[in-house]
Amino acid sequence: MEKKNLDWGNLSFAYMPTDYRFVAHYKNGAWDEGGLTTDSMCTMSECAGVIQYAQTCFEGLKAYTTKDGRIVAFRPDLNAERLMNSADRLMIPQVSKEMFLRAVDEVVKANAAWVPPYGSGATLYIRPCLFGCGPVIGVAPAPEYEFRIFCTPVGPYFKGGIKPIRLLLSQYDRAAPHGTGDIKAGLNYAMSLYPGHVAKDRGYSENMYLDAATRTNVEETGGANFLFITKDGVVVTPKSDTILPSITRRSLVYIAEHYLGLKVEERVVPFSEIKDFAECALCGTAAVISPVFAVDYEGGSIEFPSGSEKMGPVTQKLRETIVGIQEGTVEAPEGWIRTIC
Repeated sequence: MEKKNLDWGNLSFAYMPTDYRFVAHYKNGAWDEGGLTTDSMCTMSECAGVIQYAQTCFEGLKAYTTKDGRIVAFRPDLNAERLMNSADRLMIPQVSKEMFLRAVDEVVKANAAWVPPYGSGATLYIRPCLFGCGPVIGVAPAPEYEFRIFCTPVGPYFKGGIKPIRLLLSQYDRAAPHGTGDIKAGLNYAMSLYPGHVAKDRGYSENMYLDAATRTNVEETGGANFLFITKDGVVVTPKSDTILPSITRRSLVYIAEHYLGLKVEERVVPFSEIKDFAECALCGTAAVISPVFAVDYEGGSIEFPSGSEKMGPVTQKLRETIVGIQEGTVEAPEGWIRTIC
């Protein structure tokens, strides 16, 4: 199959409309079968639940071309489960795992020409979204919903690719205790837009957020989880009820333990401790794993020994292994790779 004529090696992380997307509707208490469409526009009431009360959640996953020419998705079953959890919390009818996986398969197959070739460094980003499209004026769940999956070819999430980045310790809170920080709700990301603008306006790639209750413990960035590496090679990841359970982080933790033989600790990480780590990285579907070389805060800066020119040795091994699994050059654990075509 002939690929689209794109400069695959120089794609940015930006929306590029592709040929097909999947759309299903919830009306009268049930989801329809859904199907593919070429229409990229959404039509809904001006009083739609998503517009009035931000009743929306979403997911992000990727499709890859493997070394042997297959097109695969990475752990989409976990995205389906997380979307179900997000929907429950926002009073949105769940999309079944079966429909979710069928929709992913159909969208990727229909847009196979848009899946970047093996070795290009680009991927096909898949965005499932679920939102209230029926009218609601009182504060209540919407009566109707739309489930949509579209996809777009993308390059690296951060400008400069995987070069180590500098973070700003945010003075704003990302998620409240007992709030929605542990689900992938659109409103969480809306709250991060202004702090993200402040950080980028000052020359930083992202924010580091602390817990809202005590403002002493590391949580995550606006769109990725943290991994830290101690000087004796222990992988440490923050634990909190207000952190989004990243599928990439969970995968990297498994890789650290079972592929690299490293000790892993998921625990509370006080900000006061990060000066003692040897490496720091962000991880998520969009970023995969990106090295951090410094965190600036009011009155000071912490720079990690791994430096500003390249990622640290443990971060490098983690990245090589997960990318190898995704691209088919490293054997994957059972159930991690879904072959689409």
